[in-house]
Amino acid sequence: MNDETIRLITIGRILRRRRRLLALLTLVGALVGLGASVVFPPRYTASASVLLPGQWEERELLTQAEIATSSVVVDRAAAALGWRGVSGGDLKDRVSARAADGNIIKISGTAGTPERAQQLSDRMAQQFVTFAARIAGDSTDSAQTTGPEALREQVEETNRRISDLAEAADPGRTVESVQARTALANLRTALEEAMEKLDQADPASNVAGMVVMGPAARPNGEAPPTRVQLVVGGALLFFLLTVIGHLTAARMNRRLRTETEIAAALGSALLGTVDVPGEPPAQRPRGRGARARIRRLLGVDTRWDVPDPQLSGDEAGRRIRYRRVCARLRDRLPAPRRLLVVVPDGDGPARRAAGQLVTEAGGDPLLRVVEVPVSQPMVPDRGTESGVLVVLGAGSWTAAELTGVAEACADAGHEVVGVVVAGTVRERPARPAAPAADGAAPALAARGRSTGGPA
Repeated sequence: MNDETIRLITIGRILRRRRRLLALLTLVGALVGLGASVVFPPRYTASASVLLPGQWEERELLTQAEIATSSVVVDRAAAALGWRGVSGGDLKDRVSARAADGNIIKISGTAGTPERAQQLSDRMAQQFVTFAARIAGDSTDSAQTTGPEALREQVEETNRRISDLAEAADPGRTVESVQARTALANLRTALEEAMEKLDQADPASNVAGMVVMGPAARPNGEAPPTRVQLVVGGALLFFLLTVIGHLTAARMNRRLRTETEIAAALGSALLGTVDVPGEPPAQRPRGRGARARIRRLLGVDTRWDVPDPQLSGDEAGRRIRYRRVCARLRDRLPAPRRLLVVVPDGDGPARRAAGQLVTEAGGDPLLRVVEVPVSQPMVPDRGTESGVLVVLGAGSWTAAELTGVAEACADAGHEVVGVVVAGTVRERPARPAAPAADGAAPALAARGRSTGGPA
């Protein structure tokens, strides 16, 4: 079995044994999400598109997107809207702009109502186009001597000089004059083509030609996160945190599970392992108090990280294990054989296993069972006992807790002569008796009467 299968089995065990707790915490998460939706009111987002004609590079489009959300544009939009108590600083976090395909700047605005979101997007787009056109006009006026207008004047002056030179040349009387007039005509054509390209690549003319592509569409739904998303997100978050918390607790679990580790922690030898049938839920010991009732209600009164008990053999097979443990005790102890059986308090399988050991021992050895709290272990002082037999369940106690039990036994003058590990199993369902053949019961009855007669 690989690690992935083990993880799936573990998660399935959590879902099965902690379903009440998971359901409660999921409901709590949904309520927290609902409360967050009340604290954060719904928002609506609308978008307006601005077309930039001409040829634009990507970095130039990014620059225009930054200009669209600049403080100047936002302040002008806030003044144009005239909302009471709303300034440009308040709108700064509610607007955004991005460059889309096709030289389009999409300007988005978020507000508490669909109408306000639509108004905010429209005003932002209008103020952006106005501000961009103003920037283009100012740059043109400040650069008249070296800008495109100055170049156009120089081109017109050059065309006039070309016309004068063409008229002054000999009108086709010689080959040289024809060649000169042709060269001047080609030069004029080249200048006109260059001027057309200059007009097309003029950024000022492109900026001045920005167009708002219609009013923003009124939003039909809330902007994320919506109330439903917050409720579902809160429920899912609490559910995942609960599962992760259980997995983390299982990862950090330091309880000893193998017989070798348990015997090493107690500093004694392992005498054997015995099987104990699991108790029905109705017969399990129940704690008292409000805390115990809440734990039972949530289903956290039993451990979830214990594997499902395996099917056991018949009762005769289980009793053989107990008899073997008793036989090993007789071999290890001199007469008279008296032992103190120490069972950790709250260890149900160990308590039932100790009782079965007393029954199978039949007085040899003579066993006396005591339950010891693991948090503060206290073992009775040594009397006529020859030592201590520790009986406990697997996967229930840590090495530090078992070391404390061993130290308590040594402090009371006892020697731990052995360890017995009890494991919980499931009993096999009883097979129904085969129906008797016709006439069998009367024959048995007749036979019983014959054996009980005078003969």
